[in-house]
Amino acid sequence: MDIGSERSPDAGGTRLERAIVLQLLRDDHERMWSRAQLTSELEGGDAEIGRPAIEQALRRLEREGVLGCTDREVWASSAARRLDELELIGV
Repeated sequence: MDIGSERSPDAGGTRLERAIVLQLLRDDHERMWSRAQLTSELEGGDAEIGRPAIEQALRRLEREGVLGCTDREVWASSAARRLDELELIGV
């Protein structure tokens, strides 16, 4: 396994991670997302985004402290929420 690819996701991985964080910070949804809801929202007809890529991105984001997750649920970390409140997270 290439450790560099785990630490520095390619441009597609970065876009996916960004999409995950933005979904988890949405104001029109509960803070907790089921993995199924999040996956469905992210796949949304994009054939290039699949469950394995989403799961890998979730693991990277959890490892970095950006989100928390269980086998069933995913949520933005308190730090990510605070950065969003400070308007430091932008698209």
